[in-house]
Amino acid sequence: MARAAAAAAVAVVLVGLASVATAQMESCNDELPPMLVGNYSGLACQPVWNNFVLRYHQDKNNVLRIVLSTMYSTGWVGMGFSRDGLMIGSSAMVGWMGKKGLPHIRQFALRGKTSSKVVVDRGFLVSNDHDHTVVVQQAKIYLAFQLKFSYRLTHQHIILAFGSGIPVKNKLTKHQDKTSFTFDFTTGKAFADASFPYGLRRAHGALNVFAWGVLMPIGAIVARYFRRVDPLWFYLHVGLQFVGFIIALAGVVAGVTLYNKIQADIPAHRGLGIFVLVLGILQILAFFLRPNTDSKYRKYWNWYHHWAGRLVLFFAAVNIVLGIHVGGADNSWKIGYGFSLSVILVAVIGLEFMLWTRWSKNSAPTPTY
Repeated sequence: MARAAAAAAVAVVLVGLASVATAQMESCNDELPPMLVGNYSGLACQPVWNNFVLRYHQDKNNVLRIVLSTMYSTGWVGMGFSRDGLMIGSSAMVGWMGKKGLPHIRQFALRGKTSSKVVVDRGFLVSNDHDHTVVVQQAKIYLAFQLKFSYRLTHQHIILAFGSGIPVKNKLTKHQDKTSFTFDFTTGKAFADASFPYGLRRAHGALNVFAWGVLMPIGAIVARYFRRVDPLWFYLHVGLQFVGFIIALAGVVAGVTLYNKIQADIPAHRGLGIFVLVLGILQILAFFLRPNTDSKYRKYWNWYHHWAGRLVLFFAAVNIVLGIHVGGADNSWKIGYGFSLSVILVAVIGLEFMLWTRWSKNSAPTPTY
């Protein structure tokens, strides 16, 4: 009796799985509405979530054609493209049928979780509005759009969501449900997004802000404005810069690990970070290769060391601001670094004024190191 019951249960499960598979195949086998056939035929198809079906094709020019379909009665449906798997900072194509039966499809920049932070006609997706359309047929909605990328999409963080309220004046109502996953546009496979490594992101930011934004600027200030306290200024300068560089290396390791986990598309921040790191390494090497104070090459070394140091601190500050922006950091990061940078700038202006005043009274040369 028990065996019969177990066999019946297994049969029910198998029938259920078969019905789900059949339903998914039927979703992909459904014909597109006639008005979409011309521009959106021949697309690959993959059921991705609930009754959402994704049709797609990416050509050699990195133009991605998308048709997203799902069951529909009213409200809005959206597909977001995220750099890190999070909603904040992503851009989404959202479609709906208006109260008067007119189709709407617009891009939205998702800058926050409140309605005021969801901004219409903004975002990083490059598209041609004339290539977008929305069709409702047989209780299904079809969002069809084309996007142009500067690179070939492979693993892309995708966000799907829908809401039951019809947008008024392009203001989206709160979503009724949503999901996020990584979609491989080369194989058609979807992968569940792992939990985002917030701790690693905080470590990367904190280490680099403290190293490049606090310790090393203080070390540079000591070298320029406190040379009269000789040789203490030299040891303070070298110690601060070496400790700062070691902490910065730890921040770089955290950043590389973070990138390997989330594959964030932030070329400007990465490129500037690499540039700053290379300049920092050259500064360290320059310390070990500095000529003697009486060498004829010492003035050229001084010129290089001083200006390369200023350059690396300037670009490090730019990259910190850029990192805070692309990382979606909250206001505490912006206020904290803004306050620190302001204090350093005010100190530099005051000390520079005092230095030039002293030089104007005493034209004696400044000691080299």
